Amino acid sequence: MSILSDPEIVDLIKNKFVPVAVDQHDHRRRKDGDGELFAKVLKQAGRGLDGMAQGFYLFSADGQLLGFSNATTGPEMKRLIAAGLKKFEPTGEALPIEKGERDARFVYEPPEGGLVVRIIAKVLGGYEDGKGGNAAIYQNALGRDHLWLRKDEAEALVRDELPQSVAARLARFHLVDNTRGEPPFWRADELQKLDLTLKQGRLAGAVHLETKSGDRGYLAQLLGFVKAKESKVTRFDLVAKGQFWGEGAFTRNAPKGKFPFAVAATLVAANDSDRSVPPGAARGNLAAYLR
Repeated sequence: MSILSDPEIVDLIKNKFVPVAVDQHDHRRRKDGDGELFAKVLKQAGRGLDGMAQGFYLFSADGQLLGFSNATTGPEMKRLIAAGLKKFEPTGEALPIEKGERDARFVYEPPEGGLVVRIIAKVLGGYEDGKGGNAAIYQNALGRDHLWLRKDEAEALVRDELPQSVAARLARFHLVDNTRGEPPFWRADELQKLDLTLKQGRLAGAVHLETKSGDRGYLAQLLGFVKAKESKVTRFDLVAKGQFWGEGAFTRNAPKGKFPFAVAATLVAANDSDRSVPPGAARGNLAAYLR
């Protein structure tokens, strides 16, 4: 993202605000304190709960909107921050916020005793030269997500066994091109081939994902390693690399034809602050994702 690649903007956000990132799709549907605050801010920005609410919102602790923009450029974001800070009038200490019940439909917690694996995706080539705007930034962007594993699946890895549920979840929900936006995930019938095995700590195999129409697909080889110590998985590293083609409704401007694409996975430490960020495919139905 061009905005967060600007050190000046990052410094302003860190030192002048309390930065919070939320999934607007969930937050405008929440029936709890978080949802009420978000609804209050949206109303002041002239936006409703039944439409897209993406963007940057600057607001005070009591929910008073200081500025809003769906900014995609550094200069625009700097103007928004400057205007918001000018409008802000400190009124002393903020009132304490009482912790209330959370809307259980949108509470995502990593499975107890399970694993969290960081997923990074990258288009390795095939783009035409970017012309203006943020084309070059999107073309060099990394896609980020998390793969969550259940406790029983983690225990199977310790025994040098790879559950089919882990292989299928990885393929359908994480071997996707999310470098330019939210991707369409693969349906079960689009998993044409999945041959991934774990033997003596070595992961190896191949995958073929393709839509019925053939307009989007991924053919890749996979290689990785799993290690365990004292009945705990201490390493889960995997790379998928191959040829991708096509795009989704929100991942427009992919390279034309087939292009090199890779996905890397690595274990997230137990004390990592971002391990609680849920998988994109878990939105609205964590149970189905972990099936």
